[in-house]
Amino acid sequence: MPALIWDCDGVLADTERYGHLPAFNRTFEEFGLPVQWSDAEYAEKVKVGGGKERMKTLLTPEFVKAAGLPDDQEALADEVARWHRRKTEIYTGIISGGTIPPRPGVRRLMTEAHDAGWTLAVASTSAEPSVRSVLDLAAGPELAPQVHVFAGDVVEHKKPAPDIYQLCVDRLALDPAQTVVVEDSRNGMLAALAAGLACVVTVSAYTAQEDFAGASLVVSSLGDPGPQETVTEVLSDPLGLDPRPFVRLEHLGRVLEAGGGTGAGQH
Repeated sequence: MPALIWDCDGVLADTERYGHLPAFNRTFEEFGLPVQWSDAEYAEKVKVGGGKERMKTLLTPEFVKAAGLPDDQEALADEVARWHRRKTEIYTGIISGGTIPPRPGVRRLMTEAHDAGWTLAVASTSAEPSVRSVLDLAAGPELAPQVHVFAGDVVEHKKPAPDIYQLCVDRLALDPAQTVVVEDSRNGMLAALAAGLACVVTVSAYTAQEDFAGASLVVSSLGDPGPQETVTEVLSDPLGLDPRPFVRLEHLGRVLEAGGGTGAGQH
C-alpha cells in the first residue's frame, strides 16, 4: 500500500513566519528575556530542528548572565522546557484562531490519497500539540483523525537525521519504495532521503533559496483549483512530471513508479 508522509511547519501551513516566530517572541517577552528575534534572525533559526533546540541557541554565557538564568545545566534545561511549554500554548492559540490558512493543495491531496487507500502520516520535530493543531486546520475535522502523527521528542536525533521518518516507516510497517514525503526544507529533504524515501518539496517562506538536489520534484506550492486558484510553479522536475497547473496524486504515484526512495538521491 502506498504511503504519503507530510512534514508540518511550512508544508501544511506557512506556520513559521506567522505562528512560531510570534509565539517565540511573545514567550521571550512574558519571561522577561532580553531577546526578540527578527524575521532575518529567525530565517537562520529555522535551520535548527526543534523548538527547544532553537531556544537553546540563545544560551551563551553572556545571555545566561544578562537574563539572570541559573548556571546549573539541569536547572537551565528545566527553564528552557518551561519556556517551550508556554510557547506551545501561545502557538496553538494562534493556530486555533484561524488566521493562518492551510497551504494550497494540502487538503485536496490528503483527501485524494485517503480515498485511494494510501496511508497518511505527519512526521515533524515540532511539539505534538502544535502539530495536531495545524493538522486539524489543514485536513479538517473528518480527515485529521485518519492521519498518523509522529512528533516532538519521540526520536533522539532531529532532522536532518532520518530518525523521525525511520520511526514512521517502522511503526506503520511501510514499504520505503512505496512511500513519498512532502517537505519544505533542505534538512527535511535530507532526512527523508537518508531514510530511503522519495521526497517532493513545496518551498515555504524561509526555504525557497535552499539546495534541493535529490528531490524528485520541487514546486512553489501544490496548487489548487478555483475559486482561489493557485497554480503550481515548477522549480525542479528531474522526472519530467510536469505537474501543472496542480500537483495531483497521480504525480506522486509516478514518483514511486520511478523508483521511490531507492532512486531519489540519484535523480
